[in-house]
Parts: sequence; C-alpha cells; structure tokens
Amino acid sequence: MSGVERRVAEAVAHRKFILFGIGGVVALVVALTVVGLNSNLTYYLYPTEAHDQRSDFPDGERFRLAGLVVEGSIVDVPRGKSFQVTDGGAIVEVVLTGTPPPLFADGVPVLLEGSWRGGEFMADEAIIRHSENYEIPDEGNYPDE
Repeated sequence: MSGVERRVAEAVAHRKFILFGIGGVVALVVALTVVGLNSNLTYYLYPTEAHDQRSDFPDGERFRLAGLVVEGSIVDVPRGKSFQVTDGGAIVEVVLTGTPPPLFADGVPVLLEGSWRGGEFMADEAIIRHSENYEIPDEGNYPDE
C-alpha cells in the first residue's frame, strides 16, 4: 500500500469514527429527552374518566383533574378548601391545600393538579379555566353588583 492510499484509508477511518461519535451523542440526547418527558408527564382527566381509570392511578401518582365546581360544595377546612368537581357524570371530592386562585367560586371550570388519597383527590395546584375571548359585561351586569 502506497503512502497516499494509506493516508486516504486513515482519513476514511477517522471520518467513520467521528460520524459514529456524533450518532452516539444524538442517540443519547434523544434517549434522555424521552425519559425526561415520560417522567414529567401529567395526565389530564375529567371526573368520569378519573373514576373509570382509578386503578391506573394509585394513591400518590400525580395527574390533572378538570371539571366544574359543584354549586354549594365549597367548604373551608383547616388544610384549605374542600369541594366537589363534576363533568356532568361522576363527582369527585377534592381537598385543595393552600390559597385557591382568584375567581374561584361555585360553577367555575377548574383544572387541578394532585393525586388520589383514599377516596379524595388531594390537589396542591388549581387554575381557573376560561376561554381566550374576553367580553366586557353589559352596563349594570357586573359580577360584584
């Protein structure tokens, strides 16, 4: 093998080594991203789905629960607020620790994050759901009046 052929063979081997290294780094980044996303995934269920899939979410496994606050169900408790949410089918008992969000009231759509504890959904985070369209109330129909 001449000197030129040897240098060409070394250059090709060097390029293959670099390409395999880059491919390995890309595969590692993709694998870490997928594992990270799966471990931080939080499910979003309505009360009927939460009841139907209760066995899929053992006590302590976090997920999100969305529904309407049942009229007349909000009660102050030492840990925060106790209330019920529904989707028109099932009703879930909820205990929200901490301060509820502004506009929290009977009949509002709410998105809660927490986990089951026995028969209750223990939420530590709540967001009031609303549409992206803001409408100015008609004259004289303000909520505080």
